[in-house]
Amino acid sequence: MKKMKKWECNLEFAKRYVSEKALQELLSYLSKDPVTHMERLLGLGKLLARREEHRRNVAVVENAIASNQAMRRLAEGLLKDTHPNVRHRLLYNWFINSTLLGIPLQRRLSEKKGFNVPYLILVDPTSACNLRCEGCWAGAYAMHDELEYERLDSLCSEAKELGIYWIVMSGGEPFLYPRLFDLAAKHSDMAFMLYTNGTRIDDRVADRIVEVGNLSPAFSLEGWEERTDRRRGPGVFKKVVAAMDRLRERGAVFGVSLTATRENVEEITSDGFVDFLVEKGARYGWIFHYIPIGRNPNPDLMLTPEQRAYMATRVPAVRRNKPIMLADFWNDGELTQGCIAGGRRYFHVTASGAVQPCAFVHFSTHDIYHHSLEEVLRSPLFTAFQKRQPFCGDHLRPCPIIDVPSALREIMTESGAKPTHDGAGDVLKEKVGEHLDRRAAAWAAAVAEVRSRQAVKTGS
Repeated sequence: MKKMKKWECNLEFAKRYVSEKALQELLSYLSKDPVTHMERLLGLGKLLARREEHRRNVAVVENAIASNQAMRRLAEGLLKDTHPNVRHRLLYNWFINSTLLGIPLQRRLSEKKGFNVPYLILVDPTSACNLRCEGCWAGAYAMHDELEYERLDSLCSEAKELGIYWIVMSGGEPFLYPRLFDLAAKHSDMAFMLYTNGTRIDDRVADRIVEVGNLSPAFSLEGWEERTDRRRGPGVFKKVVAAMDRLRERGAVFGVSLTATRENVEEITSDGFVDFLVEKGARYGWIFHYIPIGRNPNPDLMLTPEQRAYMATRVPAVRRNKPIMLADFWNDGELTQGCIAGGRRYFHVTASGAVQPCAFVHFSTHDIYHHSLEEVLRSPLFTAFQKRQPFCGDHLRPCPIIDVPSALREIMTESGAKPTHDGAGDVLKEKVGEHLDRRAAAWAAAVAEVRSRQAVKTGS
């Protein structure tokens, strides 16, 4: 019997529960009357879910939409204001292919093959960028690297064979990659999210984003215009706002990427700024804590323990009260059960092809030009990473860079990983390494105090 392609297997799997025609009709109903038919989509999610945890997650979303006005506004806006092509491709690919079908396949193959299959891959298609932002985490890479299209294409195919249908892109500037839209069109069953500076999204590019349907940009901002332009260059903020307007008018789905520093943490989490993002049409946001890596690393820009504690309460409050889904990668460790890097839930491929555990851990033992995806996932670096996860019993301290730097040193020694650019090894030693040790100790003390207050409050 002829071997079935992976997309055919997924389609057959879905058809056991509901036909493709019924899925598309349901999405059509949602676009016309989302308030009435939203519950049907959630019911479908529970029907398709093969893992009990996914059924529970759908039930949590269902309850949140029913009980929380902000969450309902977000869900209704996504379904009502999104262009049909984007809704049928991006939302379908992420909700059905990547999550409900992809994750169970990942888990089955992880058990069968003896290595962990992650949920997504972060890829830098190019290191080229038209900006030179101060402190850029990727600013120390060579500026001329670019992944061969054929290898990036085959990487997507390998990923789907393992149940991975979500590719995140960074750089460099992803919209400078010449064949970006060719890749998205060829892998129309995958969802792509792109971290972008936003300056390349003119009318033509905005039209293409809606045309392919499965791309979602996440715009990088530092806060309001003065702070954004100070780091990114004059006029950048206005260009980002114009790009947001173009995408909102066309019905694209987009978000934001915010780097929290000692200088801007209250600005980017303020009611006024968050309301501005919602007004412009952003549906989600990723908040990264500044890590001293890349171009001109500056440890003094890192969040203080007090600021990090503020973030731990402020971001959940935003999620409860604003129609935008914000994620705080470090303080949301309790939701992810610790660090997600090192192939546990994701890993990073640079524009040179080097494979790293994380966008901020610039060390490698393998590359995608000399190794298959399966070989990468079996690498000694990922093995050393995963056997130590979680790095701390308290998930408010999930990160081996800023929370448990001793673990990062052990991993690099054990795996033999090498820095991927000059200066990358400074996080392990000297001034930067010593600063990280002090900051990790200060945050550990702050977390202990938080837990003590919680224990007193609950009477335990």
